[in-house]
Parts: sequence; C-alpha cells; structure tokens
Amino acid sequence: MKLLATNDQAPWGRVDETGTVFVREGDSERAVGQYPDGSQEEALAYFQRKYVELAGQVTLLEQRIKRGTAAADVAKTISTLKSTVASANAVGDLQSLVTRLDALDGAVGELTEKQTAEAKAATDAALAEREALVVEAETLAAQDPAKAQWKQVSATLDDIFSRWQKHQQDGPRLPKNESNELWKRFRAARTTIETHRKAFFSELDSVHKDARNKKQELVEKAEALTAKGLDGIPAYRSLLDEWKSAGRAGKKFDDALWAKFKTAGDALYAAKSEVETRDNEEFGANLELKLALLAEAEPLGAETDRAKAKDALLSIQRRWDAIGKVPRDQVKPIEDRLRRVEAAVRKLDDEHWQKSNPERIARAEGLAGQLQDAIAKLEKELDAAKASGDADKVKDAEEALEARKAWLKAIG
Repeated sequence: MKLLATNDQAPWGRVDETGTVFVREGDSERAVGQYPDGSQEEALAYFQRKYVELAGQVTLLEQRIKRGTAAADVAKTISTLKSTVASANAVGDLQSLVTRLDALDGAVGELTEKQTAEAKAATDAALAEREALVVEAETLAAQDPAKAQWKQVSATLDDIFSRWQKHQQDGPRLPKNESNELWKRFRAARTTIETHRKAFFSELDSVHKDARNKKQELVEKAEALTAKGLDGIPAYRSLLDEWKSAGRAGKKFDDALWAKFKTAGDALYAAKSEVETRDNEEFGANLELKLALLAEAEPLGAETDRAKAKDALLSIQRRWDAIGKVPRDQVKPIEDRLRRVEAAVRKLDDEHWQKSNPERIARAEGLAGQLQDAIAKLEKELDAAKASGDADKVKDAEEALEARKAWLKAIG
C-alpha cells in the first residue's frame, strides 16, 4: 500500500511535533510510538510498514484456511492475531483487519465441521483396513495345522504384520479402545499360529527321528550284506522296500543315509555284474550248443507224426539237460523257445488221445447212430412237406436236417 507522508492528511495516522506517531481508530486516535531520529514522513512510513506486516499475516491465515489447515491451529492463530491487532503499534486500517479476522471465525466453524467429518471417515476407513488385517491373520490361524505349508504360512504372517506396522505409522490415529481390541485379536491369532507351528515341527522332529533311526539300521544291514556278494541281492531288495516305507528323516539326513545305503547296493550289483560277466565267458559255448538244439527242435512244431515227434523231442531234451548252464540273460529266451516246441508235441499227443479214447469213441458212435436215425426221419418229413406244398414245414425240416448233418460231421 502507498505510505502517506503528510502529517495532517494521512487517512490512518499522524506525527506531532515531538515525533510521536498516532493511529486513528474511529473518531479517536492512539499513540503507537515515536520515531525521534527521522522525519515525520519516515516516522509515519515506519509504522505503516508495521501495519502491512499485520495485514500480511491476516492474508496468510486466510490462505491457510482455504488450504484446509487444521481448524484448531487456525482458531488459535485468529485469537492471537486479534489480540495483536487490538494493541498493534502500527498505522493503517486496523479495524478492517479485525473485521477480516471476525469473518474467519465463521470459516473456522465450517472448517472444523468439515475436518471432523473427514477425520471420522478416515478413522472408520483405517479401522476397516486394520480389521481386514486381523481377519487375514485369524483366517490363517484357523486352518488345519496338519495341512499347513508352514514356510508359506510364516511368510504370509510376516507380510500381514509388516502391513500392520506400516498402517500404524502412516495411517490416522485410531481410538484407543478399538485399537487395543484389534491388537488383542491380532496377537491372539499370531499366538495360535506360532503354537500350531511349534507343535507341528515338534511332532515332525519326532517322526524324522524315528525314520532316521530306522534308516540307519537299514544302512547297517545293507552294509553287512556286501560280504555276500550276488547272494545278498534278494535281501537288499527287501531292505529297499523297507526303506521306501520308512518315511522322511529330513533332507540333510535322508541324503547322507541314502548315499550310504546306495553305496552298499552298488557293491552288491557290482558283484552281480562280475558273476554275470564270468558266466557269459564260461557258458557262452553252452549257449551255442543249445541254439543248435533249438534249430533241430523247432521244426517239430510242424510234425504230424506223434510218435516220431515225441522220440525226437525226448532225444533233444536229454542232450539239452546234459549241456548245462547258459549266460543268465539268455536263460529265459531259449527256455521259452523250447517250451513252445514241447507244447506243440504235447498237443499232438492230446489230439491222439482224444481220437483213441474208448469212452469217447463209444459216446461218439452212440451219438452218431442217434443222429443218423434223426436224419432219416427228417428226410421223410421233408419229402412229406414238399408233397403237401407246405412251405413253412419244408423250411423247418430243411433247417433241422442241415443241423443234424453238421453235428454228425463234427463227431465223425
């Protein structure tokens, strides 16, 4: 604002001959100070600047209210400024500042109401967020401990607690009663989870300990078998079945115990491999001889002379047994081939027996006679049907006659 320098014409103040400065307040005036070392213009300008400073504080306060500064802080500042303006040692329209400050009292009421509503809404939202974290923790605590993935459960609980702490630090202050109640629920859920976790791992440690002891025994038994070489393999296989059903001993122990158990098995199978290699060398010639016998035996599968086939097979079987062992991996293939030849010769013998069995022959002859009588009777019936011209009877007689002839041929 423009600083007025004349003594009598300045609208809000004057300076007398002693250098005393006065401010006009309505129809009266009040001394606000002296400026003895300067001119009247300088004295008046000095106290006008004091007014400008006060007006700036009021303007700043108005702007703070528009920005939504806390109502309590604003109300305190208004009160302070009113007191300051009332006794201000300044030259200017002090009453206008009082009027502006009075107007701000109404704005503070509105601001207080608005901020109270906003604070309540923020508190309600924060309570809902905090309770959602509690519900997450309680849901986690309610799951079946036996089915829980505890590494994941612990990580999830840590994440929930981290969000709880951040909410405490960054969120609005909650009412003490509600805040305490939510913390009690959250703490109870954490305690439940920790109790279940400790119980689970305590039981797991017990299970692992039993499995560890069992597997240690199996390792010792497997190592004791290594002296038996090939003969120890059946027993080792039984131990392997027990190993599979022994349960987990914990990764660290499982890996170490399995390495020992497997080493014992490798030693046994290495002994087996040595025996098989030796057998292959020793029995290779026997294999060649038996393959030659198979070449002689397999044509018997097409032989129709029973007696000739039986005599030839008997000779082959005697020579087969006399040859002895063959390499282990060839025993089943060549034995299967010989079994097929034996089955073919046995079939010839069975067929011969069926044909020469006196009881069967007698039954067949009796049945054949019955069928022949039936055929003769049906032939007469067919002739009569044809003579009568009855097509249905002709058809029935022909079908029955054809069936009897087929049966007779089957037993012939």
